[in-house]
Amino acid sequence: MTSPTATEANAAPRTAGRTGRTGRTRGIGGTGGATPPRTTTRQRSSSRWLSRTAVNGALLLSVLYTLFPLVWLLTAATKDTGSLLSGDAFSFKGFDLANNLSQLASYNDGVYFRWYLNSLLYAGGGAAICALVSVAAGYAFDKYAFRGKEKLFGVVLLGVLVPTTALALPMYLLASKVGLVNTYWSVLIPVLVNPFGVYLARVFSASYIPDEALEAARIDGAGELRTFWSIGLRMVMPGFVTVFLFQFTAIWNNFFLPLVMLSDQKLFPLSLGLYAWNSNTHAEPGYYPLVVTGSLLAVIPLIVAFVSLQRHWKAGLTAGSVK
Repeated sequence: MTSPTATEANAAPRTAGRTGRTGRTRGIGGTGGATPPRTTTRQRSSSRWLSRTAVNGALLLSVLYTLFPLVWLLTAATKDTGSLLSGDAFSFKGFDLANNLSQLASYNDGVYFRWYLNSLLYAGGGAAICALVSVAAGYAFDKYAFRGKEKLFGVVLLGVLVPTTALALPMYLLASKVGLVNTYWSVLIPVLVNPFGVYLARVFSASYIPDEALEAARIDGAGELRTFWSIGLRMVMPGFVTVFLFQFTAIWNNFFLPLVMLSDQKLFPLSLGLYAWNSNTHAEPGYYPLVVTGSLLAVIPLIVAFVSLQRHWKAGLTAGSVK
C-alpha cells in the first residue's frame, strides 16, 4: 500500500508539468504574455494622409514658385510707366495692354518684331538642323561598328563638359577669320551641333530602334540612308523632339553668343534686343513698359512649342513593330 506522502510526491510533478505547459501557451498567445504592438488601420491611414499632404504641399510650393514670375509678367505688361514704378504690378487696375502693344509695334519702325523673326530663325532653324544632326550621329554610334567608335564618342562626351561661354571667344576669332562676324551665320553655325544631343540620341536609338527592323529593311533592298530616313528617324521621333526642344530653348534664351558676334541691331535676337532696351531704362523710364511687354510676348513661342510637341513624348511608339 502506497503511503500518502509518496502519492502526493508523484502527483506534484505531473501537476507542475501541466501548469508549465499552460504557462507556456499563455506566454505565447494568451493574455498572460507580452504581445508586440500592432499598427491599426486608422494609424496607417493617418500616416498615409500625412505623407500625401507633405508631398502635395511641396508640389504646390514648387508650382507657385515657378508660376510667380509669369504671373508678375502677365500683370505688369498691362501697366504704364507710372504704375510699374509705383510697385502696383499685381493688379489689373489701369489696364493698358493695348497701348503697350501699340508702342511696342511702332517703336523704332517695329524693330522688336524684326528681333522676333530673327529669334525664330535662329532657334527654329538651328534647333531643327541640330536635332537632325544629333539623331543621325547618335544612330550611327549605336547601330554601326567602326574603329575607334567608343574613343570618338568619349570625345563627344568631353564636349558636354565644356561650357558654351568658354567657346564664345574662340568661335568669334574663327568667324572673324572667315568673315562671318555680324552676320546671321555667325549665330546659326555654332548652334548646329550639340554634344549632349548626340549622347541623348544614342540612348534613344538603343531604346527605340530594334536591330531586327533595320535588318528587315536591308533584306528588302533599302539602302542605309533610306533605312535611317524611313525607319530609324521615325522610330526615334521622341528623341528628335526632345533634342529639338532642348536646343530650341537654349538658342531662344541665348545671350552671350549674339552679344559677342553681332553689332548690327537689325540682326539682334530678342534676348539681346530686350537687354539693350533694359540698359536704357535708367536714363529713360519709358522703356519699362516696352521691356516688360516684349518679355511677355517672348515667352509665347516656348509655351507653344512645348504644348504642341508633347504628344511625341508618349512611350511605346515602337511597341508591336517587331513580332
